[in-house]
Amino acid sequence: MPVRLIHTRRFGDDRGWFSETYHRPRLAALGITDEFVQDNHSLSRLAGTIRGIHFQAPPHAQAKLVRCTHGRILDYAVDLRAGSPTYGQHVVAELSADNGDQLYVPVGFGHAFVTLEPDCEVIYKVSDVYAPETDGGIRWDCPAIGIDWPLPPEGPTLSAKDGTLPVLAEWTSPFAYDGEPLRPLVP
Repeated sequence: MPVRLIHTRRFGDDRGWFSETYHRPRLAALGITDEFVQDNHSLSRLAGTIRGIHFQAPPHAQAKLVRCTHGRILDYAVDLRAGSPTYGQHVVAELSADNGDQLYVPVGFGHAFVTLEPDCEVIYKVSDVYAPETDGGIRWDCPAIGIDWPLPPEGPTLSAKDGTLPVLAEWTSPFAYDGEPLRPLVP
């Protein structure tokens, strides 16, 4: 299953708008059949906050369905599947409260985002519960991945954990390649 950018329809009137942010049959028609079992919600106070590049390894690997409900972020999916011809490559999408877009990140991909403005809130569904023993990540500034983060002059705001994660060369992937290379996101 590829990484997918999902445009969520909004129905607006003088009051504002309404949107169905999760519609299982509509997602299944796109090939997204994961059963989401947990919702996560984060607030990042400062612009330039990086969260990631995170994943959970098997047997608790997680697919994610990510959206930004306040502010704007750049959301990244990084191919971490051993044997993939696109291993270490990434795609990026701007998710915002205004555009309502969502990014589907399948199992086998690392996930990260950077906030483009203060007080960003991100909500994402995951297909397995949090299991700390399988929690992992790759350094945000891994040269093999080469993400060009848009950061303020003072640099990123990171957690202590994110600053000490390994780079790809120091890590062995537990994820198998499924025959579907990473492709550019279709708008």
